[in-house]
Amino acid sequence: MLDTTLRPTLDQRASSRSTLRPRRSVVGRAAHRTTSWRRLVAPVVALAVWQAACSAGLISPQTLASPWQILQTAIALTRDGTLPRNLLVSLGRALSGLAIGTVAGVILALVAGLSRLGEDAVDALMQMGRTLPVLAMVPLFILWFGIGETPKIALVSLGVLFPIYLNLFKGVRNVDPKLLEMARTLGLSRAQTILQVILPGALPDLLLGLRFAVGISWLMLVVAEQINANSGIGHMMMDAEDFLRTDIILVGLFIYAALGLISDQIVRSIESRLLAWRPSNVL
Repeated sequence: MLDTTLRPTLDQRASSRSTLRPRRSVVGRAAHRTTSWRRLVAPVVALAVWQAACSAGLISPQTLASPWQILQTAIALTRDGTLPRNLLVSLGRALSGLAIGTVAGVILALVAGLSRLGEDAVDALMQMGRTLPVLAMVPLFILWFGIGETPKIALVSLGVLFPIYLNLFKGVRNVDPKLLEMARTLGLSRAQTILQVILPGALPDLLLGLRFAVGISWLMLVVAEQINANSGIGHMMMDAEDFLRTDIILVGLFIYAALGLISDQIVRSIESRLLAWRPSNVL
């Protein structure tokens, strides 16, 4: 009798929990959409005030072009092929520098993080190198690599290298000791421990470093494309400066901002997929 009386109650509780979970997720998604729309209010208001000030003649076009003029310029540059051509060149430089800097940072972080000898050989040099202003390396890069594509890609790679190294090194060294003890108990080899325990444990820090590195790559690209470049978004902006075309300069700035935002969202989506096991990524 006791089992038959308790069973309906337990079934009711289970059904009530199962019905509450979708409601919570739906409410959470609705709140997230509301927050996203609210975040757009401030930029829209700022653009409206900016356009009104330019239309009223309070801001000179030579000082700051209006949003409408910037939009018209962007359309014109797209139609004549100037913007797509320079955008592809900038994307190639940024992606090349990001790839080289990421691979180098990962290798150096693993060498330093997995071995005391490697740490002694690598970490001191990296800690000194990261305190140097990267932009101060531009004259040396020009002397070493000339004025072609190599110094531009090298400058982006150098900017990417340090956030990748620092975050992955920290992630490797901060792996839970209990997991390492469990790996030894299970008899895993060193290679298996690295592949199955250390690298997955350091993955969140690596992805965080990648987010920083992506943002820095665009900052470095702005400077790199001013080194005697004959193509790219930075070159287009430098030419516009000679003719006081603030509309073209602002088009380039908005392109850089959009590329940074899009690339950050891509990394965040990769992070949410690879780290779906974390409680913070579960709905």
